[in-house]
Amino acid sequence: MSKSPTIIFLLLLLAPPLSIPSSVAVGARVGGRTEVTDVERNGEIQDLGKFCVQQYNLQLQKKGSQAGTQPLEFSKVVEAQTQVVSGIKYFMKISASGQIYDAEVVVRPWVRAKEMLTFAPSPRSTGD
Repeated sequence: MSKSPTIIFLLLLLAPPLSIPSSVAVGARVGGRTEVTDVERNGEIQDLGKFCVQQYNLQLQKKGSQAGTQPLEFSKVVEAQTQVVSGIKYFMKISASGQIYDAEVVVRPWVRAKEMLTFAPSPRSTGD
C-alpha cells in the first residue's frame, strides 16, 4: 500500500496555519466587511495608514509636484474596516495634514506583500 496519502495527511496536519493579522476580527465572513475596534491604539492599522501616506507622497514625487501640492504628513487612522478577499483588504479613513483621506490597501501576509489601491480626499474632509 502507498504511503503517499499518509505523508500528505501528516504534512497538512503539521503545517503552520497562515498568519492572519490581529486586526482581523475572529469569525469574519469572506467578502463581508468587519469594523476594526480601537483603531487609534492598533499599531498594525496605524502602520498601514503611514504606508498609504508614504505611497501617496511617492506617487506625488514621481509625477513631479504640481503647483501648490505639498507632501502629506500622516497624523493617524481614525476609522478602519477589513474585508477578507485574496488577502485582507483594509478600508481606512486617514487624517493627514489636517484633512481626512479614504484609502484602500490589500495585505497578503503569506507573501509579505501590501498594495495601496486607492487614496483620495474623503467627503468628510477635515481632520484633527
